[in-house]
Amino acid sequence: MDYKKVSRYIVLGVLFFLPVTFLLFLYPATHNYTPLDIINESVVDLQQFSSDSEEQILLKDHITVLGFLGNNPLNKATTASNLKELVYDKFKGFKRFQIVIVMPKGTEDAVDKLKAEISSYEDLRFWHFIFGEPSNIQKLFFSLKSKMDLSENLDTDHVFIIDKDLNQRGRIDDRTDNELEKNKPVYGLNSYDCIEVAEVKNKMSEDMRILFTEYRQKRKGEFNSDTRRASDLKAEK
Repeated sequence: MDYKKVSRYIVLGVLFFLPVTFLLFLYPATHNYTPLDIINESVVDLQQFSSDSEEQILLKDHITVLGFLGNNPLNKATTASNLKELVYDKFKGFKRFQIVIVMPKGTEDAVDKLKAEISSYEDLRFWHFIFGEPSNIQKLFFSLKSKMDLSENLDTDHVFIIDKDLNQRGRIDDRTDNELEKNKPVYGLNSYDCIEVAEVKNKMSEDMRILFTEYRQKRKGEFNSDTRRASDLKAEK
């Protein structure tokens, strides 16, 4: 018996079947994932704002990452850079995706400088700055579920995920496995801190992928609409 030839066939067989086996394990996981929670409904849309382009920017029918960089956007360059590198660059090819940054009127020149700093001549077609009065910025922010307020400069390092139906998405229960085992009190995740790179790379990226998977399955008629809402958690208390 030619043991070398037999060994070669065994190795080739393993190399062929291992990826197939992995995909078979992966397939049910992608079809039985837990949809990203709806934590807040009826987020205010953007009709009261003007954009940095000729088109009107709206939340409706888009998957939006919404942020607020306030009166001194250059002071938030790190926030903007992390958002671009860790979120925008990763998801800009996905259908109906956009990043919208809300700014007070009068910051247009500062925004141009910030765009030059973070873009490096790259494509920012799906990244929009919109401008409005402070009262409208506050009204929009108050329609979000948030554990923090805007600063006096109308800014925050946190961003929010808004779906196509003006629902805010996040996590009703953001406890770790260890916290679940110890039966720690439930706490949620309503927004994502762009200064915390690990939070954006891990939690936010995962949540965005889950949301895109949901809409992809909806287009194919494969989506299971059994989605937990915030009211479900209240009913359990």
